[in-house]
This record gives sequence, C-alpha cells and structure tokens, in this order.
Amino acid sequence: MHRVLRVPKRELTVNFPVTHDDGRVDVYTGFRVHHNVNRGPVSGGVRYVPSLDLDEVRALAMLNTWKAALVQIPFGGAAGGVRVNPRRLSENERQGLTRRYATEIGILLGTDSDIPSPDVNTGSQTMAWIMDTLSMHQGHTVAASVIGKPLAIGGTRGRRSATARGAVRCIASAAETGGRGLEGARVVVQGFGRVGMTLAEELRQVGAVIVGVADDRDAVANARGIDVRAASEWMREHDAIRDLPHTEAMTKAELFAMECDVVALAGLQGEITDANADALRAPLVAEVANGGTTPAADLVLADRGVTVIPDIICTSGGTVLGYFEWVQDMQAFFWDEEEITGQLDRIVDEAMTKVQEMASTERVDLRAAAMMVAVARVAETTTLRGLYP
Repeated sequence: MHRVLRVPKRELTVNFPVTHDDGRVDVYTGFRVHHNVNRGPVSGGVRYVPSLDLDEVRALAMLNTWKAALVQIPFGGAAGGVRVNPRRLSENERQGLTRRYATEIGILLGTDSDIPSPDVNTGSQTMAWIMDTLSMHQGHTVAASVIGKPLAIGGTRGRRSATARGAVRCIASAAETGGRGLEGARVVVQGFGRVGMTLAEELRQVGAVIVGVADDRDAVANARGIDVRAASEWMREHDAIRDLPHTEAMTKAELFAMECDVVALAGLQGEITDANADALRAPLVAEVANGGTTPAADLVLADRGVTVIPDIICTSGGTVLGYFEWVQDMQAFFWDEEEITGQLDRIVDEAMTKVQEMASTERVDLRAAAMMVAVARVAETTTLRGLYP
C-alpha cells in the first residue's frame, strides 16, 4: 500500500509564453499534480512563487490528500502553480499569466476531476479569472470549477474566518484536554496577516487574552492584554505591528519566551526550530499555518511535554469551507452563514476528537495520530476499490 500512496497519480509540467505590457514575451513554467483520486475529485491550491519546483508541488498535493481524508471530505489532493514573482507583474500581466496557465492545465481541470483553490500569492481574483477562462472554453458558466471565488460569482459565506475558526476549535479542544480551557488563557499570535488577525479576534471572543503579537519582522507584547481590534486597525494602516500603542517592543525570540498558555503560529514556515524550541514556555503550540515547527523542533517539544496541534488538522477549516463552496455551486443552492459555521464546527470537532482518541490509544503525539487517521482512510478506500485491471 505504501508504494501506491507514496507517489502521485499524475503530474503535468507546462511551459507557456505571456506577453507583458511593454510587448516583451517571457516563457513561464507551471505545474499541476494529482496525488490520489480514490476518494473523489482532487482539489488544492495554486501558488505563484519564484522558487516553485515540482518536488514542492508533489509534497503539497500529498498533504492535501491527507487533509481532506482527515476531515472526511470526499476529495483527493492536488497542488499547482507557476514559477513567477507576481510582484513584478502588473494586474493585467497577472491576469494574462493566470488565464494562460489555466488553459494549459485545463486538460486536468473540471468540477468532477480537479478543483483549484487559492494559495500563496493568489486569491479570490485569481480564482475568478480561472473560473471565467474555463467557462469560456465550455461556453457556459462553470461556477463549481474553482473554489475561493468572490461571493458574487459563486463563492461562499464564511471564507474570511474559516481557517481561524477551525483553529480555535482545535485549540479549545486541546486546552480542555490539558485541563486549562481558553477562558482567560494567555495567547501569543505569531503572524498577523489575514488569518492571524482573524484568529486573534476569534480567540478574544471565547475569552482568551492576547498578550503578544508578531508580524514577519517585529513583535510587541502587553502582559495585561492587547486590544485586538486596535492592533488589527494599526496593522492594516501601517502594514507593520511595530510601535503599536500600549505595547512593549521585543524580538520574536523574546516573544516566544513569554510566559503564556498558547503560542499560535499563523505566519511563515519554520518559526519554531530546534534552536528556539527550548526557550518556548507555552504548554500548547498551534500550527495555524503550514509547517510552523520544524521536524527537529517537534522532537524537542515532545521531550519537554509540549503539545503541538499539527497544521494538517489546525488549518482544516479552510479545507472544509472549500468543500462547502463546491457543494453549494454543484447544487446551485447557497447556505446562510449560521448553517456554514455550524457544519464547519461539527466536522472539525469530530476530526479533532478522532485524532485525540488515536493519540491516546496509540500513545503518539497529535501529528502522528492525525497522519495515522488520514492515511488509514485513504488506504481503506484504495483497498475497497481494488486495482484496475
């Protein structure tokens, strides 16, 4: 079984020209990988990064297979993107690149085969361009061909808060298991972009106190609590958390060493390493962004008895909401936000409970338990379907 699951189902590499605003033509390289299709159509992000390569896309596609299986979503894993620095492109050039990329990988895409979603340096506008391109090829609107679209063209309510909301459900469950709960819990949030700001607000609403915040450059703290709304407004206005009123400036190393109950990693990959894991004073770490801790840091934290909620479950709210968008588009029937959040909470809670039960039964950490649950589900599906021919 491991020989089947360790390799992708299919891979596509495309090289395509794009005309720039000044008339210059450059050739770009794009990728799309399907890891496993046994549980249903594949889905996964499209990212625009200058260092993108096929190995990275393969790894992301496999991760998306496990994520979907863990929350019982009938998707397989896919991933893709273009090797490009989007900051060097005008909006018109980004649109041209997106439409040509969608056309090149269009042989793989479809509502029942592969549904792209936003990822690094792509967003709802990128998904709108892809959906429109695929619709033009079909001769009619195919709203369910992508997820992460604007609400006006078939997107779903609840997208802004889905990842953060799912993370809070996981953090609350882990905190309660540890006998602490979130009421009055002191939380440090590393990464104060869209997800980090929403996470801080969601945590505040359930009674947690945000005592420290960091962006990708600076950190600030207030042991009595930071005004989350004021911090979010400051961040939007200044694009930096530095000099936030009523806080003390510090380095990220000092922030991680603060006395607190939870550290939520909502920023870049590899923020907790074996070099700083020993200084961490929180008993609970939540990976609200992919790869918040390194494998070496995992070992250090495990030896110290620190609980790590892995990204595969902690970021699952976004995966669940993407599935909800696809379902609504396929039915052409849209749900209100109350129904969406209720269903999302139920699915994430059930997944987290299953992971915790596996961890307790097998005496492993939450990361290993999550992978055990996910891989077992994909393996079961593969076994039941058998081999063709």
